[in-house]
Amino acid sequence: MSVAFTKEESSETAAETLLPDRPISSHPNLVTLSGLKQLQAELDIARAAYDAANPIEDVNERRRQQAAPLRDARYFAERVRSAQVMPDPESHDTVAFGSTVTYARDQRPPQTYRIVGEDEADPKTGTISFASPVARALMGKTVGDVVEVGEQDLELISIA
Repeated sequence: MSVAFTKEESSETAAETLLPDRPISSHPNLVTLSGLKQLQAELDIARAAYDAANPIEDVNERRRQQAAPLRDARYFAERVRSAQVMPDPESHDTVAFGSTVTYARDQRPPQTYRIVGEDEADPKTGTISFASPVARALMGKTVGDVVEVGEQDLELISIA
């Protein structure tokens, strides 16, 4: 009998509804206060998307529509649960979590980034993860220090 005439799920439908969990970083889940708010907002969005699919009558379609929001809700619930809110740096003498740093490399124009948690990092908007190679190399450094990242030298110009 064709799968179309049975109530059993096809293997394709099962694969669409059993998405693998999003990977959780092995680094501590350090966040800024705004980063924690972002995580909570993402969790709320995932839960709302899951709930929005509840009225769908076709069970397979409902499962397909709920798969991604369910996976995201599990991820963001864990990230909110494990979040360690870090205070803003008290000093701008050395680079720390939450610092905004400006550095120059080679003949390129200076670049400015704020060092934040992994989930809130977005280089396009001026934030990088504390676990990134650049942030790790700059942590604890002072203005004027030069660090090597990959095959490039970065000179720390300012800390805010």
